[in-house]
Amino acid sequence: MPRGPNRPMKEFVVNPLDAAVHAIEHFDRLDGVASSLAKAVGRAVQPRLVRNILSGTPLGHPLHPVLTDLPIGAWGMAAVLDAVGGRASERAADILVAVGIGTAVPTAAAGLNDWSDTQGKPRRIGLVHAAANTTALCLYTSSAVARATEHRGLGKMLGLAGFGILMFSGFLGGHLSYSNAVNVNKTAGRRGPAEWTSVLADHDLPDGGQVKADVAGVSVLLYRSGVAIQALDSVCSHMGGPLDEGKIADGCVTCPWHGSTFRLADGQIVRGPASSPQPVYETRLTDGRIEVRRKR
Repeated sequence: MPRGPNRPMKEFVVNPLDAAVHAIEHFDRLDGVASSLAKAVGRAVQPRLVRNILSGTPLGHPLHPVLTDLPIGAWGMAAVLDAVGGRASERAADILVAVGIGTAVPTAAAGLNDWSDTQGKPRRIGLVHAAANTTALCLYTSSAVARATEHRGLGKMLGLAGFGILMFSGFLGGHLSYSNAVNVNKTAGRRGPAEWTSVLADHDLPDGGQVKADVAGVSVLLYRSGVAIQALDSVCSHMGGPLDEGKIADGCVTCPWHGSTFRLADGQIVRGPASSPQPVYETRLTDGRIEVRRKR
């Protein structure tokens, strides 16, 4: 039925969770605390081994999403057993609470490592996400103490409160991944030409020089060392940093944004936080022109 002159329009109902996310994203008073914490985390993960492990570099996949299943799964099952399991399941619920506490610590470490590279709205959301997870951890730790001292009713209440906060935190984490694309592979879908394609005149790439060139809808970093010409995607797979502005040394290029280091020869990661290698291209010279194609 068409709306008459006096017929009010139906009001749009705002999802309260979306409203909360919007408010957090625009609450810039979080920036001071977030900046100080991010610097502290950055110093803590500076050693290459620490950075690579927490970033998931050896896995070829970010570590934090893998670890989150452990505390969420353990605490989720504990909540089910507390709610409907009865006395026979009390011991199992206690074990699950303890497992969640134990696995929450490395999960938090990996998450803080990833979060320290964010800026702006994602950094604010991530700070609240971390605070909520910390609150849930404190509640579950208190729950474990209450259970151990025969205050099971209180332990169950604390555990359920922790699980509720954990679910809100999970919503924020999903927003970071799926709405803000935090820590996803920025080169996914950037395939470049499958056939030999001219990109640059040979004389435009001097020995020891590096040049960014556009080809088939992607940008490529070209580097010459003697007669060898190497090429890889110029967009860092970690957070999209400009590798063409990075430092090249010892056969590797280092992203100027967060320090991810890749081998020019094969795009493999030498140092995180990147967890996905760079796409590389074959090169050749034809009639004074440099040609590239996607490595097969």
